[in-house]
Amino acid sequence: MTEGKVLSVSLSSERGPKKSVQELKLNSKGIIGDVHAKIWNRQVSIIDISHINKFRKLTEARDTEFGEFAENITSEGLHDIDFKTFDQLKIGDSILEVTQVGKPFHDEFRELGNYVMPRVGIFCRVKKEGSIKTGDKIEFIPKVYKALIVTLSDRASAGEYEDKSGPKVKEFLETYLKKIKVRYNIDHKIIPDSANELREILISAKKEKCDFIITTGGTGIGKRDITVDVVQEMLDKEIPGVMEMIRMKYGQEKPNALLSRGVAGVMDDSLVYTLPGSVRAVQEYMNEILKTMLHLVYMLHSIDAH
Repeated sequence: MTEGKVLSVSLSSERGPKKSVQELKLNSKGIIGDVHAKIWNRQVSIIDISHINKFRKLTEARDTEFGEFAENITSEGLHDIDFKTFDQLKIGDSILEVTQVGKPFHDEFRELGNYVMPRVGIFCRVKKEGSIKTGDKIEFIPKVYKALIVTLSDRASAGEYEDKSGPKVKEFLETYLKKIKVRYNIDHKIIPDSANELREILISAKKEKCDFIITTGGTGIGKRDITVDVVQEMLDKEIPGVMEMIRMKYGQEKPNALLSRGVAGVMDDSLVYTLPGSVRAVQEYMNEILKTMLHLVYMLHSIDAH
């Protein structure tokens, strides 16, 4: 577990440098009394003292005070962390969620080509209300993406043949998550074409706040093809364009691709995709799904990634 420390807390009712205060009080809009207190992604700003010291060294005679770089929290001990969106920081009795690292610079912070807050500043929104004071410990809680792959097949679950589509989904997803450099955990289950078993798994995944749920198999029109019917009734919102585009793109050359009933959508905090059971179909679907997956995560959690 990585821990840091709060060296100073600052706020200002106007844009620009902030002034040190005894305590920051946080509500759902951010820091009470601060200019950036509103419903958006950059409610609280943090910079580590190591970056300030580096700036001081490079500018030699230039002296700085806490809050001068428009930071709300000056920290110590966080400089080695590779922060990612959705990481969390527990400070005092409050919890902050990282929404952005760096931002466009302001001219008043430009000196000798160095942009301090824009380059290394951490921006957060309030996840749990509370208060933050100088001397508080900072606990780093990394975001770990949870993914669940469910293969639906009577024969594969009975051990009559090897499931190849589920591992192929995992291969694509793992490659993608490594590429975007996030922490992750992928679970894979094989079950028969059972509506009750699938429903129980989805309910459990919803409670566990699974980020991605990808099923393979059961998207056809056979009597045992129940995947789409079960998933569809549990979705809060559908994302029809994803599957429509895939069917049209590959269906032009292979008309059988048009026969899949696969759906994509949102179930609470989870993105859910239902894929056909063939390895080739998995490859085609995952190639397209991964193009918008991260953007959908940001949309789902109200992160402005434009």
